[in-house]
Amino acid sequence: MELANIISKRALYFLSAFFIALAGIGVYLEHYVVLLIPAMITVVWAAAFKLDYLILFIVFCTPLSLNLDNLDGINIGMSLPTEPLLFGVLILFIFKVISGKSIDTAIYKHPISYYIYAYLTWMTITCISSEAPIISVKLLLTRLWFIVAFYFIMTHIFRDIKKMKSYVYLFLFTLVVVIIYAVTRHAEFKFSKDAAHWVMEPLFKDHTIYGAVLAFYFPMVIALLLQQKLSGAIRIFLTLVFIVLTVGLILSFTRAAWVSILAAALMLIPLLLRVPLQFIVIVLFIGGFIAASNWENLKIQLEGNKQESSSNLDEHVQSISNVSSDASNLERVNRWNCAIELFKKRPVFGWGPGIYQFVYAPFQRAKDKTIISTNQGDGGNAHSEYLGPLAEQGVLGLVMVIALLYGISQLAFRLFYTLTNRDLKILVAGAYLGLITYFVHGVLNNFLDSDKASVPFWGFTAMLVAIDLYHKKTSAEQSA
Repeated sequence: MELANIISKRALYFLSAFFIALAGIGVYLEHYVVLLIPAMITVVWAAAFKLDYLILFIVFCTPLSLNLDNLDGINIGMSLPTEPLLFGVLILFIFKVISGKSIDTAIYKHPISYYIYAYLTWMTITCISSEAPIISVKLLLTRLWFIVAFYFIMTHIFRDIKKMKSYVYLFLFTLVVVIIYAVTRHAEFKFSKDAAHWVMEPLFKDHTIYGAVLAFYFPMVIALLLQQKLSGAIRIFLTLVFIVLTVGLILSFTRAAWVSILAAALMLIPLLLRVPLQFIVIVLFIGGFIAASNWENLKIQLEGNKQESSSNLDEHVQSISNVSSDASNLERVNRWNCAIELFKKRPVFGWGPGIYQFVYAPFQRAKDKTIISTNQGDGGNAHSEYLGPLAEQGVLGLVMVIALLYGISQLAFRLFYTLTNRDLKILVAGAYLGLITYFVHGVLNNFLDSDKASVPFWGFTAMLVAIDLYHKKTSAEQSA
C-alpha cells in the first residue's frame, strides 16, 4: 500500500514538472494554448465521470459566453466556451447511446420527446432539400447539441430536484453579473434609449435577446421566492436578483420583453382558475380569426399611432403598436412579408434551416423597406420563431413549432392541476410562464440558435418533463 502511494506521488510530481516545463516552453514560443491543458484534462475527466457537473458548468458560463461573430476581425458563428463543450457532450452522448449506457429510457418515451423527434426529423429532411445544405446542417447540429445537453441529459440530471434549483441559481448568478455590467455602462450614457441597444455587448448580441432572457427568468425568480423551504441566505439572494432583474428589464428598453411578461401574467389567470387548455386554444383561434377578418380596419387604427420609440418609458410603451413610422416595427413587418413570400415560393420544404437571411433580400418590396433595411439582405433573420420556420422549412416547419408549444402547454396544465405539493406546483408555473414569455417573444424575434436562449428554453422544458417523470409520486406521498 505504501509502495503504491509512493509511486502515485512520484507520478504526480513527474506530471507536474512535465507540465511546468511544457508551459514554460509554450510561453517562450508564444504558444499560450498549452496553458489550457489542465482545463482540457478537467473537462475530459468531468465528461467521463461527472457529466452533470460539466453541464451545470456550461449553464454557469452561458450568460458570460462570447460569440466570436460579435468580435472584431473574427467571423466564426460559435460561442465560447459553451458551444465547443456542447459539441463534445453531443459526441459523448452518441457514443453512450451506441454502447447502450445512456440516460433513463423513460425520457425517450415521454410525449414531449416525441414532439422533439418530429421537430428534428422534419428539420433534417429540409436540410437535404436546402438551398445551402452545409449552412442548414450546421444549424441542425447546433440545435442537436442544445437539445441533447439541455433537454435529454438535463431531464436525467433533474431526477435530483436539488440539481433543478442549482441549474437556475447558477444561471442567475452570472446573469446578474451581466445586468450589473450593462447597467453600469448604461449609467455612463445617462440611461439613454440608444445606448440601451448595445451596453450589454459583447456578452449579449443586442438588447432584444438580452431582454428576452431577462423576461425568461422573471417568473422563475418569483416562483422560487414563493417556495416555503428557503434558507435566509437564499431568500436574500433571490430578493436581490429580483430587484436587479427588474431594473435590467426596464432599462433594456425591450418592448417585446415587456409584452411577454404581461402575456405570462395573463396566462397565470386561467391556470389559477383551472380553465381547460382546449378552451384557451379555441378562444385564441377565434380571436385570431376575427383579427384576420378585420385586418384592414385594425391596420388603419394601428397606423393612427405615430408615437416612435423613445427614452421616455411611457412613450416607449406607446410605440409598441406603431406600424406607421417606427423603423424597428416597420422592419419587422418587412421581414415577415419576406418570410411569407419565401413560403409562397417553396411551401412544402422551404428554403432550408438557417437560409432565410441569405435569400430574403430580393423579396423585399419597395413600400416595405425602411431606413434600416439593407439591399444585401445581411440584416439577420425573419424576427419570428414562427414565420422563420415557415419560410425555411415549409408549412410543416410552422406546424412543428406550434405542436411543441401545445405539447409543453398540455403538460404544464396537467401538472399544475394534478400536483399536490405546493412548491412543485409553483415551480411548474414558474417554468411554464417563463416558456410563455419566450413563445410570445417569438412572435417578434427568434433566438433558439443562441446558447443564451436555448439554455433556459430546453432547460425549463426538461424541468416540466422531470417533474412529470420523477417527482409526481413524491408529491403525492408527501401530501398523503
